[in-house]
Amino acid sequence: MSDTRRRVKLYTLNEERQWEDRGTGHVCCSLTDSLRVTGEADGSLLLESTIQPGTAYQKQQDTLIVWSEAENCELALSFQEKAGCDELWEKICQVQGKDPSVEITQDPGDESEEELAESGHPLELPPCEPGRLEELEELVMSVLPSPVRRERLALALLSSGYIRKLLQLFRASEEAGDRQGLQQLHQIVRGLLLLNKATLLEVMFSDDCIMDVVGCLEYEPALLQPKSHRQFLTETARFREVIPIRDSELRQKIHQTYRVQYIQDIILPTHSVLEDNFLSTLSSFLFFNKVEIVSMLQEDEKFLTEVFAQLTDEATEHSKRRELVNFFKEFCVFSQTLQPQNRDAFFRTLANLGILPVLEIVMGMEDVQVKAAATDIFCYLVEFSPSVVREFIMQEPQQADDDVLLINVVIKQMICDSDPELGGAVQLMGLLRTLMDPENMLAPASKAEKSEFLSFFYKYCMHVLTAPLLANTGEEDPGETHACSLSLSVCCASDNLQTAQLLALILELLTFCVEHHTYHIKSYIMTRDLLRRVLTLMNSRHSFLALCALRFMRRIIGLKDEYYNHYIVKGNLFEPVISALLDNGTRYNLLNSAIIELFEFIRVEDSRSLIEHIVDNFYTALESIEYVQTFKGLKGRYEQEKQRQSRGLSRCRRDARSFDEDEDMWLNEDEETADTGLDKCKSDYGKFMESEKAKEGQDKESQPKRTTTGSFKFRFSHSAGAPPSASSSGSTPAAPPSGQTARVRHACSHRLAASEQLVLSSKAACAPQTGPLGLVDYSDDEDEEESDDEEQASHKRPRLGS
Repeated sequence: MSDTRRRVKLYTLNEERQWEDRGTGHVCCSLTDSLRVTGEADGSLLLESTIQPGTAYQKQQDTLIVWSEAENCELALSFQEKAGCDELWEKICQVQGKDPSVEITQDPGDESEEELAESGHPLELPPCEPGRLEELEELVMSVLPSPVRRERLALALLSSGYIRKLLQLFRASEEAGDRQGLQQLHQIVRGLLLLNKATLLEVMFSDDCIMDVVGCLEYEPALLQPKSHRQFLTETARFREVIPIRDSELRQKIHQTYRVQYIQDIILPTHSVLEDNFLSTLSSFLFFNKVEIVSMLQEDEKFLTEVFAQLTDEATEHSKRRELVNFFKEFCVFSQTLQPQNRDAFFRTLANLGILPVLEIVMGMEDVQVKAAATDIFCYLVEFSPSVVREFIMQEPQQADDDVLLINVVIKQMICDSDPELGGAVQLMGLLRTLMDPENMLAPASKAEKSEFLSFFYKYCMHVLTAPLLANTGEEDPGETHACSLSLSVCCASDNLQTAQLLALILELLTFCVEHHTYHIKSYIMTRDLLRRVLTLMNSRHSFLALCALRFMRRIIGLKDEYYNHYIVKGNLFEPVISALLDNGTRYNLLNSAIIELFEFIRVEDSRSLIEHIVDNFYTALESIEYVQTFKGLKGRYEQEKQRQSRGLSRCRRDARSFDEDEDMWLNEDEETADTGLDKCKSDYGKFMESEKAKEGQDKESQPKRTTTGSFKFRFSHSAGAPPSASSSGSTPAAPPSGQTARVRHACSHRLAASEQLVLSSKAACAPQTGPLGLVDYSDDEDEEESDDEEQASHKRPRLGS
């Protein structure tokens, strides 16, 4: 009995004036007059506070004791039983020499001697009559600065039943049309709220009083016409019971909480800092009401079971299902008042009852409100229990069609967000990032979870995530149907800017994967030649998308992984970056700075394989850039390394042939996975219109090809240094190259002659592009470039291989 009586929850008030749960424990008072709260679970010390004679303690709602330790540290103890609260309150009053019948203690130094002399006597209230309302208004406003006088006024109001008499006077004044009296009652009731007394709030917010309190607050003196808050609460705002609530106390608590929340958020004006402190009890009243509602609903297993049964019943009407989903959304909002361990248990209870399969269904519905509410619920689940969500995702039965997987439903909701600002897509991208973040999978018991979940995601989901990227950076004929056209029909058909924003979100998530998923994303990038597809976006008219593509490459190079470096060198993947730098000309902008920073990083980190590749193949085109010393520095590093080699002082390197053989073996391990992933992408988002044979041939063209010696062949969208063939059918003679273009082509031709590993077939080099590259190729841009070519020849440099 003793343990139950002293069982408490400890709360602190944060900077946003919200109460935070610090844990559940047991309170005791030591011989040295110190309050100690020890944790219920592990016995840790949650609080140790000495009862000071000058500290003001407040007793609220029979089970709460609230006080301030310092200027910005407010504490509260919520007792499980009233008896425990009374026992501790008597001890506090004993230490401070106060009568336990009072509900607030106060530092005597803050009050005048006159107030101290009168503290034992209640204030005299004027008769509750229309002619005395002005006197009462002045009395209420005068006591607000003094905690002791506020306490005495509250006692007087409660002892005489004055509040109910005041509300009766309000009804009479409203019937008589006494506008002056009604405005005075508004000021009086507002002042009573500022008294910050929980006992007064319990009376004012009771069922028989709260609507009259709302009525008083309608008659604000500054308004010519009163508001219609009561009409809204009684006629417009309807309480919908999705499942009949049998507990009358729970129903009453829900009604009361909604109305009090309305008073706080809508009726009361924006508070000053002083008034915000006075209204802290109102915030506490709402907070603890919500805790009670969540606890009572959670304990009623029959109620929740019935709700889930109707949600999963196919016969449930659409409107009814919408109300059920909105109910769960509000339920989750209220659950934030629970302490962390109880909150996690709450969401686990929902998961056990089947909330995730339900979300899988409702998130795929066409109703925008239902999808938005389901997304919010999913957000709460991921935020508080990502492991529960991951566990469910991996336990889902694997069907032939991956569309049924919850995480793929989420990805498609992100891709097909119809909001021009992509607000929902941004929210869902954050949820995916949380689920894929290894940082919240670092517990010893989660090691297997990390490996299993990432393997699951890259096998069943990554092709869905990258489908829009592949569809907008491919080289398919315009007449063909993209593998992902079905899912992108909403995005691509409306606005290029919206598509660019979507691709930027996907690139942001892929960049996160590069940093945190070393093996899985490396396999995915290399086997699908993903970096080349991403760098196609460097030509986008949207600068932010070009920067996202550059950031993706920068993060890869930042890993300083020789496999990545070898892949970049083999594929000549610096070509689109340098083309963008030269096309940018002399403009000093973010793109210029980001590209320069990329090469400066390579120089500082002394990435020798990349430096050698850049200087050998592109220095002729870059040597004229003298406003930074980056490229001269790269040349210097290159020459230093050559000197070391000539002196025999270069560091040991692996044999190039051995390195190629190791990489071939590594890529061979994932070749089968790559084919499977591409097939899944095509099956998920529509089928190609061509035959299976042609599709297989297209896959082979877009993937790296090996020669018998282990070197690679790549098919470029524009081959560096390979001039177009004059004998090609349908081609036109090329214009004489400018001096800058000639230098670039000479540099790239020299690279092709010197490199034996990078072999380009003459057919691929001379073949013209068969179609636009979706987002990155614009006919109007080309026309503008042609028309302004002569005027901007000195400012805009041609691309490599143009």
